[in-house]
Amino acid sequence: MKQNIYDNETFFQGYKALRQNDTGLNGALEIPAMQAQLPQLSDLHVLDIGCGFGDFARLARSRGAATVTGVDVSARMIKEARALTDDPWISYHQAAIEDFVPVEDSFNLVVSSMALHYVADYVQVIDRIYRALKPGGRLVFSVEHPICTAAPIGWITDESGNLGHWPIDRYGDESIRSTRWFVDGVFKYHRTVATYVNTLLQAGFQLLHLGEPAPEPELAASRPELQGHLRRPPILLLAADKPG
Repeated sequence: MKQNIYDNETFFQGYKALRQNDTGLNGALEIPAMQAQLPQLSDLHVLDIGCGFGDFARLARSRGAATVTGVDVSARMIKEARALTDDPWISYHQAAIEDFVPVEDSFNLVVSSMALHYVADYVQVIDRIYRALKPGGRLVFSVEHPICTAAPIGWITDESGNLGHWPIDRYGDESIRSTRWFVDGVFKYHRTVATYVNTLLQAGFQLLHLGEPAPEPELAASRPELQGHLRRPPILLLAADKPG
């Protein structure tokens, strides 16, 4: 099933506030970890799948990317991205990830931030990305860690609200999960780490990096809401190259 929860008013406003105030995992963990896996961006043609507000598109252009194409299913996200962007070499397209078919051999870099766990047919999307990349091109993407998506009921706490443990169940059951994030009925697709990695290899990619970003202890000490992420990984980060 295709989902566009980001156009839900309550969800959109909650997510927008989260990103604007940098109160989530993106700024603390995911963005620095992704940027560490990027190639030099000068003169590259870049595709951002699940581009959101266009933050990465603008960053890539500031670092010399020749063009950036952003794709997102949300009309609200695309409208916001266009309002924040004044650059003829950045283009935004509203489309579901499952429906977007990029031109083959047209990009040097494809990135996707916390979006592919919303996609039912991961194999098809990875195949299209592989075809869209030029030889020697790179894919860098993040998803919610399978430890989190397996049984998405959150931390088990004691009567005082102290974190006890994070339950893991049905890990091998690769199917849809319904969770609450700002609103009820947010659907994500659980996959194992093995599936995320082996699909890349079967498509022809060469794996460069498998990361599970965690906060530095000093950061977690200053932001108590990050403490739990020292005990279980919230993000899976993968980088892979198409052979040149």
